[in-house]
Amino acid sequence: MSRILFVMTGVDYWTLADGSKHPTGYWAEEFAAPYEAFTAAGHEIVVATPGGVAPAVDRGSLAPEANGGPEGAEKIAETLRKASALTSPVRLEEVDLAEFDAVYYPGGHGPMEDLAVNADSGRLLAAALASGKPLGVVCHAPAALLATADAEGNSPFAGYRVTGFTNAEETIAGFADKAKWLLQDRLVALGTDFRAGAPWAPHIEVDRNLYTGQNPASSAPLAAELLKAL
Repeated sequence: MSRILFVMTGVDYWTLADGSKHPTGYWAEEFAAPYEAFTAAGHEIVVATPGGVAPAVDRGSLAPEANGGPEGAEKIAETLRKASALTSPVRLEEVDLAEFDAVYYPGGHGPMEDLAVNADSGRLLAAALASGKPLGVVCHAPAALLATADAEGNSPFAGYRVTGFTNAEETIAGFADKAKWLLQDRLVALGTDFRAGAPWAPHIEVDRNLYTGQNPASSAPLAAELLKAL
């Protein structure tokens, strides 16, 4: 079976344009749905964060309204409780890509804060892309691609077809006018071929070994595609 590296945010806030800190972290469904799919198939999950800190869940992502009702909320909370990888993450700075068969980045607003400017993550992403190993990135996690740009702004992801949380979705969520920057705008500026689907509907893009998903609803379909690749 395969070893899959989950690279996750290490912060529990997102700094808005006015300097205030919005409580966040990773989005539960974007961890839980792929985690359940991969472990059910017998694969091993290792979580890595900057500094090896235990990742914080966005409390909003545990709400019944974010999970189709109380039953769904309890199911996702149970998945997080039993996922021992969440409580014993490795240090992102010490990750050796050779030890893994695939890499996956869950989203949430947290990656907008730390992974977007994390050089270790940027190097790992570039190496994963070059390796040909399946690389999955969902929702706000494509913010991490920004850290792959060199001093001239050139990124190995330029020209790749990608998706991610859209300007329309950020507007509906109420953060478009509060954010320092919007993910879709930055990914376009990076040179990626950004493709937007309908707000909140599952939408994935596969370009060579890069698998991206637009929003939380895209995490399960993305995991299914990664399982096919494995």
